[in-house]
Amino acid sequence: MDDTDLRDLQAFAAVARHRSFRRAALEQRVSVSSLSQRMRELEEHLGVRLLNRTTRSVAPTEAGEQLLRRLEPALGEVAGALSDLRERQGRPAGRLRINAPAPAVDLVLAPMVTPFLTRFPDVELEITVDIALIDIVAQGYDAGVRYEEHLAQDMIAVPLGPPQRFVLCAAPPVLNRFGVPERPEDLLGKPSVSTVYASGAHPPWEFEKDGRIVRIQPGGPFHAGHTGIQLRAALDGLGFLMTFDEYVREHIAAGRLVAVLEDWSQSFPGPFLYYPSRRQPPASLRAFLDFLKDWRRQAAAP
Repeated sequence: MDDTDLRDLQAFAAVARHRSFRRAALEQRVSVSSLSQRMRELEEHLGVRLLNRTTRSVAPTEAGEQLLRRLEPALGEVAGALSDLRERQGRPAGRLRINAPAPAVDLVLAPMVTPFLTRFPDVELEITVDIALIDIVAQGYDAGVRYEEHLAQDMIAVPLGPPQRFVLCAAPPVLNRFGVPERPEDLLGKPSVSTVYASGAHPPWEFEKDGRIVRIQPGGPFHAGHTGIQLRAALDGLGFLMTFDEYVREHIAAGRLVAVLEDWSQSFPGPFLYYPSRRQPPASLRAFLDFLKDWRRQAAAP
């Protein structure tokens, strides 16, 4: 029987899947140099090159691709077997990796973290904030969080939180200087604080009333991909801001910001937790799904 270390095979699968030593090292919780050395030793032990390396990239060779195709189902079975064993002992355990956009993390997931880990102390939760529409399976995540329009059809999706709403607001000096808009078109030419993604895309502001949808492209002068700095700019009077109601609710109640065009701001379904359709999800994910059912039931209780 071959004496290859299972941990080395798991490490190889991570490198081949991510096509990155850095990402694989983060997943395996080892240094990049240590991981690279282990891969060299594995190749020497097996007598075949598994990875093609350059200074800027890494990719599996044909032999590596063939090994990966057969390894991944086997490693999945091993992980499932260990999860089942832990579950039989009555304590779900293991790592749970979730990828989610910042608003879902800030407004929905964050309050769940401590209660969930208190209930399941053997689970290790890892949440990565990411707006990009990644392949969670290819990137090694157990689950992801997205809004309804971005969900893949081959995934199982469950509601994560209640309906949400965008609100358009501005500091009082902005309204004193530029007037209170009465319709979305009144925002054209007005200063705005808007969102820009890492890709360089500038999403439009969308308004809806009586079945009519109006999209306005905010013109600046400030664009950012971080809600905290957007909010600071709006409070400083730099321009109109459109963001999740939860981010600005307290500032509106205190009068630091004023909500406008509220009859054009409709609610929409909150974020969904999604995960691959497979017969035996990891025990840590099953634990979170059970926790989520109880959490939403308590939130809906009068």
